[in-house]
Amino acid sequence: MAPSTRTPTLTAAVPIQADGRMSLRAKWALGGVIGGGALAGLLATGSSALALYFARRVITPVRQRTADQEVLAVLREGGGRQVILTATPETTVEGVYGLFFDGGKGHARIGRIVSYSPADGTVLREVEAVYAGDLETARRGWWSGALYPDPTTAGFAAEDVLIEVDGGTAPAWLVRAGGTSRTWAIMVHGRGATRQEALRAVGPALELGLTSLLVSYRNDGLAPSAEDGRYGLGSTEWHDVEAAIEFALANGAEEIVLFGWSMGGAICLQTADLSPHRHLIRAMVLDAPVINWVNVLAHHAQINRIPSLVGRYGQLMLGHPVGRRLTGLAAPVDLKAMDWVARAVEVRTPTLIIHSVDDEYVPYEPSALLAERNPDMVTFETFNRARHTKEWNVDPERWENLIKAWLRPQLAPRLNPGQNR
Repeated sequence: MAPSTRTPTLTAAVPIQADGRMSLRAKWALGGVIGGGALAGLLATGSSALALYFARRVITPVRQRTADQEVLAVLREGGGRQVILTATPETTVEGVYGLFFDGGKGHARIGRIVSYSPADGTVLREVEAVYAGDLETARRGWWSGALYPDPTTAGFAAEDVLIEVDGGTAPAWLVRAGGTSRTWAIMVHGRGATRQEALRAVGPALELGLTSLLVSYRNDGLAPSAEDGRYGLGSTEWHDVEAAIEFALANGAEEIVLFGWSMGGAICLQTADLSPHRHLIRAMVLDAPVINWVNVLAHHAQINRIPSLVGRYGQLMLGHPVGRRLTGLAAPVDLKAMDWVARAVEVRTPTLIIHSVDDEYVPYEPSALLAERNPDMVTFETFNRARHTKEWNVDPERWENLIKAWLRPQLAPRLNPGQNR
């Protein structure tokens, strides 16, 4: 018998917030009411294709970054170089950044702003180093928080290691602290980034006596791809971090500190919640983490001018068995289980969250709410003008000092080692 496409009638009033928006609880109530038959009905509507496109974009890895930054000219200045770039919200912020070009084969470190011409829409910045490629022939590239291509370039002695994960081995960089380091920092990069992103945290980790393991995970272009080739938004990737924990424990670690950026923060939260070794996770340091995927997806629907109802249909597709067959996911993604604002009291690992208030990609409000609802476990520190995951780039001294000052007491000897819950 063909499934019914009639939407069940709502028998209770739908809660509306004071500003006229549907509450988060109401959104999930609506999602629960729209069952498999109703979803099939939605797929027959004109908005279904857009909703499906939106859902697929969220979970499909992008193998090549968009070169959305224009490189206008490279100038020789004394013994150094300067680059003229199109002025954008990113290139007009002070700090030190990476510029990737030539499809990612080229990589330069870009420093301070020399001059900025709003009328011309250009900015002149210093070129501190070119690690690969010919910057003078570059015409387009992309801006990044990753300054260095590898640990050696960043000034760290590192080993290349392989971690056993589902489907093969995942490469990682291992930077050992001196002496007999028993606490390891496992560093988890964000969506669309690589382990280069985590190099910014190795310096303060070493100062604290932490051995650092900078990992790769499924679908990031280095580790084996998942069978479905889709992101689980943290719900599947945490297994690869669990494998990294097991590697660390097998090689002398006794306790773990998790570092995570953006989606890497969501992965760390899942690991601390679900890992059999969660009692060994001493603390977490999360930079611009995804605390609530519903909030992030709603934000991206808005900035991409996707109607809110269509965006919610896309969310429903991610979490519903019927939608799973359309998105290509091997299993539905439980967005509710990764809503750490709603689950705030369940965060039992001491956590430092650093988040810029002008983050254009992952709104900071859920981070602030999590800290407000669980102040005993969560410390929240804000930055300004850093945008997404570039707090270190804007003010590396403050970023590193915050982490060291917060982590030192967390790493102090405890009366009952191995028990933090």
